[in-house]
Amino acid sequence: MVEENGEGAAMSLAALLNAAAWEGTGFSVTVPASWAQGRTAYGGLSAALALEAARRFAPDLPPLRSAQIAFIGPLGGRVQVTASLLRRGRSSAYIQADVMGENGLGLRAIFLFMAAQSSSVDVTRHPMPDVPPPGAKPLEFPVEQRPAFTENFDYRPAIFWQAKDGTPRSDFAFWVRLRDGRDIDPSVGLLALADALPPAAMPLARRPGPTSSANWTINFMQHPPVTTDGWWLLRSTLQNAVDGNSSQQMGIWNRDGLPVAAGMQHVALFF
Repeated sequence: MVEENGEGAAMSLAALLNAAAWEGTGFSVTVPASWAQGRTAYGGLSAALALEAARRFAPDLPPLRSAQIAFIGPLGGRVQVTASLLRRGRSSAYIQADVMGENGLGLRAIFLFMAAQSSSVDVTRHPMPDVPPPGAKPLEFPVEQRPAFTENFDYRPAIFWQAKDGTPRSDFAFWVRLRDGRDIDPSVGLLALADALPPAAMPLARRPGPTSSANWTINFMQHPPVTTDGWWLLRSTLQNAVDGNSSQQMGIWNRDGLPVAAGMQHVALFF
């Protein structure tokens, strides 16, 4: 991927973070058009910027366990990212991070960092779907449906599920990786990638129209998150869609089939 410094030019996530101007407990940075999703910055990138500010707030934070993210308004151009401590306990820390744009607050996130605890419960019930490994043939989005930010990722189709009556798919999985994931904190890179799929309701649309993520909760199961060759399996499953409001479950597994993250997202539908 070509890295350039001009606004709107292709820029890797590492290069974007390196271009940030830090001051106090936050930084400012220009979001290039290559990371856009419609009229706003790609949600995964905005969340990753918030996490970068949060994790640098204190040098001795335990592992990231959970993130609650509200997509409040559109973001683009020059943004300000700030972090503040909500609570610090013996084993945990809650840090809030805000991303401000020219129109005000665009994103607010609360991150939970927590040390490992001694527990008698040790259960893993988030098995990876039975899908083939990432193949050689890339996914080709129709040009009219391809957001700019997708150029920062490689996609490989995994599998689509359909109801027995042939209802269009609303449960799908793709292998996804950052095209240039070097020199990035693993959790920041994973959060940037975790929102890279289309909304689960999109295949059901009978007419074209935009969507808008409203909130996102994601819990992390592996620390630090690691995989092989940069590939992660992302799955989105529609739970409900009524009155233009939808709820979807989201899962992430690494190349070896280990569960890495699980989440839920509310998406507004305008089609």
